[in-house]
Amino acid sequence: MPTPQRMPAQRNPAIPYSLFPIPSLFPIPSPLSWLAWITATAALTAAMWSVRVHLDEAHVALTYLLLVLVGSVRGSRARGVALAFLSFLCFNFFFLPPHYTLLVRDARDWMVLFTFLAVAGVATHLIHRARTEAEEARRRAAEVNRLASLGAETLSVGRAEEALHAVEHVLRATLRLDACRIYLPDAEPDAEAVVIAAEQGVGVVERVDGTRRLLPDAEPRIPHVPEIAALSLPLRVRERTVGVLRIARADGLELDAGEQRFFTALSYYAALGAERVRLAAEAERAEALREADRLKDAVIASVSHDLRTPLTTIKALAHDIAAEGDGRAADIEDEADRLNRFVADLLDLSRLNADAVELRPEVTPAEDLIGAALQRASGTLQGRDVRVSVDGGSADGGDTMPLGRFDFVHSLRVLVNLLENAHKYSPPGTPIELSASRDGDRLVFRVADRGPGIPPAEAEHAFAPFYRARGAQPDVGGAGLGLSIARRLAEAQGGSLHYAPRPDGGSVFTFSLPAADLPGEPVEPGVSQEGTNA
Repeated sequence: MPTPQRMPAQRNPAIPYSLFPIPSLFPIPSPLSWLAWITATAALTAAMWSVRVHLDEAHVALTYLLLVLVGSVRGSRARGVALAFLSFLCFNFFFLPPHYTLLVRDARDWMVLFTFLAVAGVATHLIHRARTEAEEARRRAAEVNRLASLGAETLSVGRAEEALHAVEHVLRATLRLDACRIYLPDAEPDAEAVVIAAEQGVGVVERVDGTRRLLPDAEPRIPHVPEIAALSLPLRVRERTVGVLRIARADGLELDAGEQRFFTALSYYAALGAERVRLAAEAERAEALREADRLKDAVIASVSHDLRTPLTTIKALAHDIAAEGDGRAADIEDEADRLNRFVADLLDLSRLNADAVELRPEVTPAEDLIGAALQRASGTLQGRDVRVSVDGGSADGGDTMPLGRFDFVHSLRVLVNLLENAHKYSPPGTPIELSASRDGDRLVFRVADRGPGIPPAEAEHAFAPFYRARGAQPDVGGAGLGLSIARRLAEAQGGSLHYAPRPDGGSVFTFSLPAADLPGEPVEPGVSQEGTNA
């Protein structure tokens, strides 16, 4: 899928650079504000001076400390520090003997003054730090809200490719980039760094002097490398590289903390957008395959019905020719029968695909199904040795004939198909082994041969329609529908059909069906007999 073209002009989710509104952490107070707080200090000093005979040093210190705290909360750290020093001077000048001088007579008064100054300084710093953290938290919350809105905007566009264009446009406009492009895996890269990032799964830095540097990881961040001209970053989703984001700026890629967080967030949005493009493409391919499969089934059903009439006519004409003594009529009839079986298989496959197969399950002994299968396949087996073993067993472990509840006609077809396949692919003179046994609530049939077997990589493909084993002779007969129909018939009855390699060479096909017990036969404690033969 080529890299999509630029998004239409009317689709512009770009946001201004004010995505990062950084408030001033050190506001400069106005002259009037300074004058007001100096006046407040003077007024407070005058008020305490008028009642100084009733106050001691602790009262004065606490009152000035309250003024410093209020000034720090209402203003800046600089204002708090200034008020602390101004209060320190007023405290010394007006309230500590000798009054109206900055001299201190008692050494203990020095302890009071410096303790006051230290407490005021620490309180001012703590208030400043709390306010700074609160402002940073508010800024982060606003940034998260803006990024969430941006993500919803970019990823909710109509087509998956438009989401990538939106991310490209926002990154280019917000970070003032000269170039920003998202490369999908099937896009043709125009920079070698993009190829390296996609193949090795790490970021690639391109310097102004043309040299490159590999980053130790693929984290979406701008490294602290001097003179970065461009960065190619692999986009990963669930440890899978879904694309490469390349950004470039002529004056260097140097981002502040807010821009770095923004770039990291948009890189994740870009990865999700690239993954959305991949999933959309896979969904389109899956839908196309489903439609092709539906049309194929419709064609098969139509052609199969249309072939029935001419085949009947051909066989009738061959019968008339045989009556006139022409020996070629037998060959015509054989080939007509072969083609008729192929048409019947096609019709059965179309019915199975449409869930239109009628089932009539009933309780039947395994021996009856085996006997009917051997009789049906006797013409094809041509006297080959088939070794049959039936292990008796019931739900209580008794020695009785194994029973199953299944559709006899469809199960017979499955077993005959397995016997005929074993005969086709087995070397001449080797026996076929057919066994039946009870395994819990399953009646299990196994057909084993000494043929070439199926490669492990193709074991499941063998049950796909029209499968032919590699190296199979063209004239081996059949169209590769037998095992596919057999598995579908087994599953339609609640059973299964599986392949396993046989020790010392060959194949073992295991055909299982629901087991059953005769009415009134003892069963294990706690196992209900009701419904077993319903």
